[in-house]
Amino acid sequence: MDNYKTILVGLDRGHRNPERLEIATRLAGGFGARLVALFALSAEPISTYSDVRELMEQAAKRWHDEASAEAEQIFARVVPKGMDARFRRTREDALAAMRTAGRLADLIILGQQDHKRDDDSGLQASFTDEMVLSVGRPVLCIPCAGEFATIGERVLVAWDGSREAARAVTDALPFLTRARNVDIAIFNPEKLPLAGDGEPGASLVEYLACHGVKANLSIQRKAGESIGERLLSLAFDTSADLVVMGAYGHSRTRELILGGVTRTIRESMTVPVLMAH
Repeated sequence: MDNYKTILVGLDRGHRNPERLEIATRLAGGFGARLVALFALSAEPISTYSDVRELMEQAAKRWHDEASAEAEQIFARVVPKGMDARFRRTREDALAAMRTAGRLADLIILGQQDHKRDDDSGLQASFTDEMVLSVGRPVLCIPCAGEFATIGERVLVAWDGSREAARAVTDALPFLTRARNVDIAIFNPEKLPLAGDGEPGASLVEYLACHGVKANLSIQRKAGESIGERLLSLAFDTSADLVVMGAYGHSRTRELILGGVTRTIRESMTVPVLMAH
């Protein structure tokens, strides 16, 4: 992918809408992309008792309309006039609506869900995880706390030779080709499949060079901490403002199972993370 032409950002009822929309606007401007902001909430369960259902439906509609109007006001305030951008809203369940819209976007921007305290977003607890694992597009997750003046100037790529990691690297090429610094981190190199060159990660460095990306290779052999914790520590040590990684896990009808690294990063990310599955 040479460039992102369409960027979709999810808006909800949460307090981080302005920050997430500002980041999406900044990135869309930098890539020359069309920006679509979609307001959607997870559907609330409605009582089957007819005398209660109507009241619940009216309350849900009022709650949705108020939050939608507030999100549109934020959009009008944050997005510059004249920018190729549009605000959309839907009453469809957020997961279904964002999946449909996201499959026609080059990059999706969502917020990290805060599982350690009450979430005011109006989204189901597994929303972002389900999106990452099912939408088929790269998802840029913005942490639920912190300010990010730059995204993509100093990129840390987590590489293990897997399909997911390869997909993440390819999906992140618009960032990588513009980055000032790109580091490739390989953990447990003895488990990495070699590509005939005998040196873990050398083929990835060559691949990125073909795209005009000069990358530094970092072999991480330190034991003790989990890979997720080591990746977060390395992001801090390298002053990374973006982490690129494959997301591992699978989604079932009533069960979401994430891989250990994905779960650690999902819960503890301190910088934006581009994930692909």
